[in-house]
Formats: sequence, C-alpha cells, structure tokens
Amino acid sequence: MTNDPSRTGAPHTTGDFSAAGVRVPDTKPAREATELVRDSTSELIYHHSRRVYFFGALQGRRFLRAHDVPEDGIRRVWTAIALHTTPGIPEFMEPEVALVTAGVEYDVLGIGYHDLPEADRAAVVALHPRPDFKRRILGAFTDGVRTKPDTTFGNVKADVLAHHVPGFERGDFVRTVLDSPWAE
Repeated sequence: MTNDPSRTGAPHTTGDFSAAGVRVPDTKPAREATELVRDSTSELIYHHSRRVYFFGALQGRRFLRAHDVPEDGIRRVWTAIALHTTPGIPEFMEPEVALVTAGVEYDVLGIGYHDLPEADRAAVVALHPRPDFKRRILGAFTDGVRTKPDTTFGNVKADVLAHHVPGFERGDFVRTVLDSPWAE
C-alpha cells in the first residue's frame, strides 16, 4: 500500500487533524502508528480505525477530563485491541481499553448512535468516510477469520462466519464442556 492520500481521498498522515473538537496528537508515535495503519491495511480499515479513535474520544471526553488518565499505553493499547471484539469485558477495564471498544461499537454497531450530536458524527465521517461500510467491513471480518475459524470461539466473529461462510460450524461452549476428557 502507499501513503498517497490521492489514492483514497484520505488526508496525509502527518499534521494537525481534528474533527468535532477532537485532535489527533501530532507526536512521533501517533504519526508512526497512523502511517503503519495507513500503509499496511485497506482504506476501509484505515478509515474505520480513525473513526474509532474520534468516536471513542468523543464518548469519553467528559470522563477522561474528570480523571487523571496517564499517557502510558503500550499494554493498554494492546489490551484494547485484543479485547475490542469481546463484548462485556472492556467496559470494566482502564478508560483507554473501554473507549476503544466504545469507539468500535459506535462505528460498527451504532451503539449509542444518538448520544453524539449529528454535527460531531458528520465532522468525523467527513474526515473519514464510510462508503458501503456495512458490507465492506463484514467482508473484511470474513476474510480475516475465514482460514482460522477456531479463533472465533467465544467472540462475535463466529456470527460473521455463520452468515458468510457456507458450512461453518461455530464452537459450542456447552458441547466443549460435555465432551471434555474429564469423567465428571
């Protein structure tokens, strides 16, 4: 992939970008992370990732200002990414972890859609458009786990394969317990 913004109409990955009053930090780690995502993923995932950042920040703005949230983050970022498709856990973790999931749920599922003003949604989507997003993101999810269906056990990706891969059989927790090698 290339970092050429004309390829997709995406903004350059450096500089001061903001939407709805949320600013992307102009720091070396932020620029390098943005460039990595931009250069190694599709336009769909790039824009989705950036919208997740904005929507998560918008939803957590009051909470984060009320708490002295530290800037450290390697472990928290990893945890946030690792858990963002596992509902019910991240919301009880560190704010950064909870807000990544909140941003993903907002962008993909529309959870809390009416909690943010229309003008804020429009500002984020103007910067990072959603053309045919629903169909394309489900296709990206399918492509990402089609060859490793066992990784979908216990998370939302099993639903994706059930809808998009003929013959997929999802893992069954009850069956796994009953069929375990334990006598009782």
